[in-house]
Amino acid sequence: MSILDNRAALKAEIYRVAEVAGYLWMKGWAERNGGNITVNITEWADEPMRSLPAISGTIAIGITLPHLKDCWFYCKGTQRRMRDLARDPMGNGSIIRITPDCAHYEIIADSPVAPTSELPSHLAVHDYLLAKNSPYRASLHTHPIELVALTHSKKWMEKDAATHMLWSMIPETKAFCPRGLGMVPYMLPSSVELADVTIKAIGDDYDVVMWEKHGVFAVDTDIMSAFDQVDVLNKAAQIYISSRNMGFEPDGMTDVQMKELTDVFGLPK
Repeated sequence: MSILDNRAALKAEIYRVAEVAGYLWMKGWAERNGGNITVNITEWADEPMRSLPAISGTIAIGITLPHLKDCWFYCKGTQRRMRDLARDPMGNGSIIRITPDCAHYEIIADSPVAPTSELPSHLAVHDYLLAKNSPYRASLHTHPIELVALTHSKKWMEKDAATHMLWSMIPETKAFCPRGLGMVPYMLPSSVELADVTIKAIGDDYDVVMWEKHGVFAVDTDIMSAFDQVDVLNKAAQIYISSRNMGFEPDGMTDVQMKELTDVFGLPK
């Protein structure tokens, strides 16, 4: 018996997460247990679901997140592999409920799979998104190879340097990732400090944030949309690196050409 039984919309959302997890593994962006996914599923928590008892004790988040009161999340499990989540999302992840004090959570279903160790960081971002009435409900952390490679050069860590270059590689990058790529200098993974600067970068109007020498953190309305943004940005990085490997610096689109895209498609930047 699964919490997904007779809940078609919720099941579809969780299996969308499983689909994305499979893509991350196939692309080589999710080695071992690398990467994390959290999705706010509160809108699919019906009354019978809300009355379910917890299957874990009450667990401290480590911070108080006032906008997450009684919210529900699907979370990838700690030490679980994306390739395993792809075939069995409820065996390698869990559904949790934030308690009324906004400082603890309980595991509700299907098994007591402990959420990702980066849960406090992910939840802090979700709290921020709800506070500003954002429609974004999904967060993704993964390790796209070419984008991570760029961060090993200080040149591309300068504000919007990578954004401008990636946008110029192919028109679709600017069209489908119109807010660009925020850059965050190296910080200890899973740290509160990393969460804080990531939230600041999102607040500076980025949907995808690059963590130096580590990976990306992306937010969007659903997990597939978050994945799509990372996928498009990494394709642009591949085009740049392929050009360099062929022995030349790519010309890229001109500023005039990119301005035309912004004007014609009504892009935010």
